[in-house]
Amino acid sequence: MPRPLVPNRRDRILDAAEALILAHGFDAVSVATIAAQSGIGKGAVYLEFAGKREILDDLLRRAVNRVRIRVQEEVGDDARLSTAYRAAARAVISDRLMTAAFLDDQGVLGRHVDTVSDARYRVRHRAVVEWLHVLQRQGRIAEEVTPEHLALALSSATIGLLSAARLLGPIGSRELEGAIDALGAMAATFERG
Repeated sequence: MPRPLVPNRRDRILDAAEALILAHGFDAVSVATIAAQSGIGKGAVYLEFAGKREILDDLLRRAVNRVRIRVQEEVGDDARLSTAYRAAARAVISDRLMTAAFLDDQGVLGRHVDTVSDARYRVRHRAVVEWLHVLQRQGRIAEEVTPEHLALALSSATIGLLSAARLLGPIGSRELEGAIDALGAMAATFERG
C-alpha cells in the first residue's frame, strides 16, 4: 500500500500561515504562531523564509498558481476569452487569499498591502494584456478592441464582483455565478471565429 504524501516543511509552513492569516489577518500572526501551528520550530521557519513578509509573498504566488491551474484544468489550452474570463473569475472568487489580494483587503493582508512596492500587479496585468494580443493576432478577438482597455475592463469587473457583497449587501452563490456568466457573455461579444 502506498504511503500517503506528507507535505514538506515549506508546504507545512505555508499551509499553517495561510490558515492563520485568513483567520486572524497578517498583522496579528507571528512567525512563532506559524511555527507552532505547523508543528515546526521557529528556527526551522527562518531556515525556509527570511520572515513573515516572505511567507506572505510565497502564499500569494501559490494562490496565483492555484488560480492558473484551476483555469487551465477548466478551459484547456484553446480557451476562448469568455470561457477563460468565467473560469478565472470563479477561481479568484472561490479563493479567499486571492480575493483579499484583489481587493487589497487590509483585514486579511494588513500592512503588507501598503508595503508592496514592486510591479507584481502590473506584471500580472501585462500578462493578461499580452494574452489578449495573442488572441487578437490569432483573429479570435475583434481587431477594433484595444487589449489594454479590455484587460482593464475585465479586471475592474472582477474587482467589482469581489466587492459587491460588501457594497450591496449579501449576494448568494447563484447571483454571483449569474453575474460571472453575464460578464462572460459580454466578453464573448469581442470574440471572433
